Amino acid sequence: MARLVRKKQAETPPEFLIKTLRIGELAAERKAIDIRAYDVRGLTVIADAFVLCSATSEPQLRAIFNGVREGMKETGVAPLRSEGGFKGGWLVIDYGDAIVHIFRKEAREFYDLDGLWADAPQVELNLAP
Repeated sequence: MARLVRKKQAETPPEFLIKTLRIGELAAERKAIDIRAYDVRGLTVIADAFVLCSATSEPQLRAIFNGVREGMKETGVAPLRSEGGFKGGWLVIDYGDAIVHIFRKEAREFYDLDGLWADAPQVELNLAP
């Protein structure tokens, strides 16, 4: 008697993870440094993931910000809001379940979000060096 064997279908990654990985790629394309992503589900209600990256100059800060916004727009994902200023050294783009923080080095060290979310598991971005 033959048995019916069901193949496991590949699970689709959660939406926040798809966004997080894409944001990491877009930031890397603009030469962002120290790109890290944290899975903050269960630690906060404002998002499922935070992506943090740094820029070495104001022009690079602008390039990363614009590159992420345009790249996400091309995939059909629009930000809910964005905050910060290029002169202030910290920009935030809110995609609902994924929030991007783009810093100048000094601002990243001062606000230390990496330290704040150190208990959160890091998302493996698999970015080429």
